[in-house]
Amino acid sequence: MTPQEYAARSATQIAVLVRSREVTASQICEAALARLDTSLAGLNAITEVQADQARAAAAHLDQQGAPPTGALAGVPVVLKEEAVQAGHVTTLGGHGNSTPEAADGELVRRLRAAGAVIIARTTMPEFGQFPFTESIRYGVTRNPWDPSRSPGGSSGGSAVAVATGVAPIGLGADGGGSIRIPASACGLVGLKPTRGRVSLAPLAQHWYGLVVAGGMTRTVADSALLLDVIAGSTAVDRWQWPAEQQPFVDQAAQDPAGLRVAWTTKPVTPGLHSDPQIESATEEVARALTRIGHRVRRTEPRWPVPTDAFLPQFYGGMRAEAVSVEHPDRLEPRTRQTAKLGRWATPRVVEHALRRGEQVADLFDTRLLTDTDVLVLPVMPRLPPPVGFLDGLDSVRAQVKTLPYVSNTVISNVTGHPAISVPAGVSVEGWPIGVQLIARRGAEGLLLAVAAQLERELPWPHWTSSQ
Repeated sequence: MTPQEYAARSATQIAVLVRSREVTASQICEAALARLDTSLAGLNAITEVQADQARAAAAHLDQQGAPPTGALAGVPVVLKEEAVQAGHVTTLGGHGNSTPEAADGELVRRLRAAGAVIIARTTMPEFGQFPFTESIRYGVTRNPWDPSRSPGGSSGGSAVAVATGVAPIGLGADGGGSIRIPASACGLVGLKPTRGRVSLAPLAQHWYGLVVAGGMTRTVADSALLLDVIAGSTAVDRWQWPAEQQPFVDQAAQDPAGLRVAWTTKPVTPGLHSDPQIESATEEVARALTRIGHRVRRTEPRWPVPTDAFLPQFYGGMRAEAVSVEHPDRLEPRTRQTAKLGRWATPRVVEHALRRGEQVADLFDTRLLTDTDVLVLPVMPRLPPPVGFLDGLDSVRAQVKTLPYVSNTVISNVTGHPAISVPAGVSVEGWPIGVQLIARRGAEGLLLAVAAQLERELPWPHWTSSQ
């Protein structure tokens, strides 16, 4: 298999080929490593290539007496720098830690158990605190659609690796849009699961419930497959969600009709307006859903205000993360400033914010989802910004400048609702536009099914298609 042939394959297709032994896991691994060598020049998406380990893992799959059976058999995967992986430092995008991990975190353990082959770790801003992927340690990560633009963040490195065909699955985490924003900016599918759906062990929680682990793919079926592999709470997790009776892959393959769909381009943050090209892309998604057979209406929602819940959780999470690293003195100046600003977010304040978050979730359900099955809105009200967007800004000014980009994403982190970003078109400048679908908590299967319908109805351009 050539690197070009490999890049055109989905995770679902690769696993079928490996399980049937039409292709070996080692052949897939070599194609992935070759693709990595040739497709990421100047984009700065990878922090560490794990070629030897990947080859050993692939060879182990090939040398088994019986064909491999894992759902991700032989599938190359990249991990964001906050993933806990045995033998590797969890850098969190900076210099705060220096000791390799003794054991895999639960997410990585599940990937390996399913037969995934980890080939690299990917860039992120320190602590994932911004929706762009730039840091002092790793530098600037660029968007393959236009290297002058940001790929979004904080899971930007993983998004670039998936968009360029280096891996069909890129792991990330979403605490304020950090999966959906880079998925939107890079033309991918990015699913933020329901709070508690995916274990964060060995952590009990991250940013006090804002952060949920997930990933980005080029197809809806691959996102469903990934969720089947990583879903499940453990006793360690503060937030837990019951297991599904039906696999997400099967739910994604269903073809629902007559769903109540509401769509809007009104940003969650008052005073903001969506870019006209983003408005047009969102309206086209609404038209597509109408053609599919759903009952679609436009709405101007009275958004619940998530800010008074989000800010204590975010600042409290940053403060707690800053004191948990081995070398707090080595953190970036802006990270240290954010952590210092978070001193007011005491445990008592954060617990109050969590209760407020549940109130926001209830308002979200009663105001927006009582007579609606799926809510459709832009991932970002604005198109991807240029790289270096936050250069020279302190923590406060950087947070203010990023507000328009996270306006539509943070609310579902506060409420715990699932949300999926799907490609909705490309701007005249050639930059992808993503639209997100939101449903009730626990309804990832419904979101995947509707996303799959859109995948069949709309032309979803991929960066790899023109390469």
